[in-house]
Amino acid sequence: MEFDHTEEDLEGLPRVIILAGPTGVGKTALSLALAESLNAEIVGADSLQVYRGLDVGTAKVSAEERARVPHHLIDVVEPTEEFTVADYRRLAGAAIQEIHSRGKAALLVGGTGLYLRLLVHGFFEGPEPDEEIRGRLMAVIEAEGAPALHRRLQEVDPELAEKLHPNDQVRIIRGLEVAEQTGTPLSEHQRQHRFRRPEYHALKLVLIRPREELYDRINRRVDVMVESGLEDEVRGLLERGIGPEVKPMQSLGYKQMVEVLGDGRDRDEAIDEIKRRTRRYAKRQISWFRGEPGARWVMAPVLRGGAVPPAVVDDLKAFLGGGKPRLEWAEVDPYNVQR
Repeated sequence: MEFDHTEEDLEGLPRVIILAGPTGVGKTALSLALAESLNAEIVGADSLQVYRGLDVGTAKVSAEERARVPHHLIDVVEPTEEFTVADYRRLAGAAIQEIHSRGKAALLVGGTGLYLRLLVHGFFEGPEPDEEIRGRLMAVIEAEGAPALHRRLQEVDPELAEKLHPNDQVRIIRGLEVAEQTGTPLSEHQRQHRFRRPEYHALKLVLIRPREELYDRINRRVDVMVESGLEDEVRGLLERGIGPEVKPMQSLGYKQMVEVLGDGRDRDEAIDEIKRRTRRYAKRQISWFRGEPGARWVMAPVLRGGAVPPAVVDDLKAFLGGGKPRLEWAEVDPYNVQR
């Protein structure tokens, strides 16, 4: 995906620094040190850390770490409440505005790429849903199945149809609905959206490490989660009435521990699966960020005595002050690093 923006398009926009990357790469430690050096506050960008009570399994920052640096978008809703991308965009935008109003910098930290992309670039919201159109389309699904609608979408919006699975009825219906309401394919609306001015002038830093090093960190991270009480955390959530069907309880780590506690699954086998699936998840995150417009890939800096190298701090301060970051201290080609 590309966004066609020039330096002139970004002129005058609020500046933010994004610290993204795969799980286990070291975002938390670096973000805390950076925030202290840059007089910044942290805005989380993690789709699970917004839920209260999901602490150990999400590697949520501790109370002591939050005392060091103010954090936003952490513990926002109960696990049983719905939390959408639109909710994130609204709340994160308000947090950034508040942070800037106090003369501080905003550091966005997390691995949920969709949150970060839509915060910066927004999204094509489209017209309001039309119940009459949706009713007709649902009737087709009930009579002929979702693939029948997918074939119809191939006729009116082949570009979108190519991206969607024939059984993805939610997105297929939305594509057909928007095309009928506006007379223009949804894919064309999305393409035109690329030219819209973004909400922020964002420096998007994506941390990376060599594959074996990253995978080793992930394995050790899962071990630490288990040792820190992941099983007890899941047991406590279940005892509070937060059942296995609740969306956050279906997430990586929680789902496997629910099976251990409720189905008698072998604990060691479940832990091995968490590690394996977390490594795969990190791989998918890397793939996502490779397609992120304007992403700058940097080797995770080594913190000596908990401090960020001065060259990193100076470069980021220059960006926040209106300059161009050079990133000479660590910019890398992610394809070479991950070989």
